[in-house]
Amino acid sequence: MEVSTTEFKRCDLVKVVGRVDSQTAPQLAEAFASIINAGRFRIVLDASEVTFMSSAGLRVLIDVQKTCKRWNRGEVVLASPSEQMRQTLDLAGFLPLFKVYPTTVEAVGSF
Repeated sequence: MEVSTTEFKRCDLVKVVGRVDSQTAPQLAEAFASIINAGRFRIVLDASEVTFMSSAGLRVLIDVQKTCKRWNRGEVVLASPSEQMRQTLDLAGFLPLFKVYPTTVEAVGSF
């Protein structure tokens, strides 16, 4: 799995490529933690190239969403999630917890 972050004026973009499983979920959590520790709580997750998302990855997403939404500071939005990731979120019942945008540009522009 590869994780890259880009800081914009109003939000941060996190792009994930590959599988998010119990081995790689801590790497994703570290990427989110570095953004949150910098005092930035508006995050766009570009999940267009995620091929697999395990329960460990879902746990990271839910924890980050809870942290960002606490005290109305921000939120995590999803940009163009892959069909596999969309099905996983829907199956777990987590899809309603995230705003989903068809493109990264629209997701970044939502902030």
